[in-house]
Amino acid sequence: MAIQSDGPQSLAELMETIPNVTDHLFKNPPKNALTIYTQMMPGDGVRPEFTTWRDEQLAWRNSIAVHDQSYHMQSLHVRGPDALAFTQYLSVNTFKNFEIGAAKQLVCCSPEGYLIGDAILYHMAENDYMVVGNPATTDWVQYNAETLDYDVTTELDPMWTLNKNKRREFYRFQVEGPKAWELLEELNGGPLPEIKFFKSAEIKLGDHTARGMRHSMGGMPGLEIYGPWDEYRDVKRLIQKTGKKYDLRMVGSIAYFTTVIESGWWAVPVSGVYTGQGTEGYRQWMSPKHASMRMSLGGSLYSENIEDYYVTPYDVNYGHIIKFDHDYIGREALEAMKDKPHRKKVTLVWNADDVMQVQQSMLEDTGETPPLPITMPLAAIARMHYDRVEDTEGNLIGLATYPAYTANERAMMSLASVDMDFAEPGTEVVLIWGEDGGGSRSDGNVEPHRQVKIRATVAPSPISKAAQSYRSEIGIKRGSLEDA
Repeated sequence: MAIQSDGPQSLAELMETIPNVTDHLFKNPPKNALTIYTQMMPGDGVRPEFTTWRDEQLAWRNSIAVHDQSYHMQSLHVRGPDALAFTQYLSVNTFKNFEIGAAKQLVCCSPEGYLIGDAILYHMAENDYMVVGNPATTDWVQYNAETLDYDVTTELDPMWTLNKNKRREFYRFQVEGPKAWELLEELNGGPLPEIKFFKSAEIKLGDHTARGMRHSMGGMPGLEIYGPWDEYRDVKRLIQKTGKKYDLRMVGSIAYFTTVIESGWWAVPVSGVYTGQGTEGYRQWMSPKHASMRMSLGGSLYSENIEDYYVTPYDVNYGHIIKFDHDYIGREALEAMKDKPHRKKVTLVWNADDVMQVQQSMLEDTGETPPLPITMPLAAIARMHYDRVEDTEGNLIGLATYPAYTANERAMMSLASVDMDFAEPGTEVVLIWGEDGGGSRSDGNVEPHRQVKIRATVAPSPISKAAQSYRSEIGIKRGSLEDA
């Protein structure tokens, strides 16, 4: 994730020097899933594996999984008398009844209605809100804070790889699984306060005090807990020691990023900022340190038009949280497309025989160029991995991301956004595996290979029955992070 020090100093300057931004993003390293995700969670804090990635995946279904979220996310404070009005102006969903200690989903769109990114917005104190999530989202918030006429200031706590101070404001752990409440109650010294979804309360962790928010990564019961950074190591050791009798597993960086395939969160879209008059100022503001200049793109979907990679909130099943009760960036565009056809987010379950045929090719020398190996559990070859999805006649019907395997589902899967005619569970579709051009577009970062077809079956998103049951229990519609 090195930041370039020479060359174009803004995204606008960069785009004036290249034929198209798609080819530029295809050449950006890294191109290996293990590299992508382990560099975001440093070895001294989060190992790639603590036991095995399969064992760690099984823990969030069967015992307790602890995800260390202290390193890989950006945190951006937004403070000032206009902080609520400002963040509401950036988000398609409503922030009514947003009390201190609660959280909301911040869903940001371009003026043209394309998804830029989403994050969690915490109401920390009076006139103090904190955006936690993907750098593409915090960059957009920071830009608008500097350019719009709102009385706000921002303070960035960068993710670890960009953090010069090598310390964070808060540690952050996600503790979840069927035994999570038992552990948390033992640490608290008694029953936990009633905490509704996306609400928080003060809890005890032995001698330490923390904030516990009702939230989930893998779709299982649990709390996100956070507290002062200086207590990070003591709290971590306490959780690990107390959790031994509950078969607790710390989750390494490899397994951590497979949670999205079970929970159905489209975490890193291709931000809709590379085109359009409405984001021209943002492209001029953006420097090489910002996410949309550093991201890598890969997969079998290839188009010189970067807009073919964009999604709208409707395309990833956020349509029901879009509200037209307040003014916000992108509202006019979203209203105009409200009744038009949209794609739907689903899970694609890959055909096991087709997967094994690809894997078997690694053990054979047929003399022909082999297909791209399917690395498990994460098969992504770029930070933004997009595969082409076709119907059985070869027509493009959507795009897929997050190719991953989980031991819980015992399947190789992708999240996908497909035309509504193909979104019914049980529908057979085809996923194209391997880059268009056989790796030639990746500037040597991916070995030569040939594309192959992987049959896939449409399934719900989230696919996990455990996640579906939990979400139903706490009142979340269709798997989104909206208010319960």
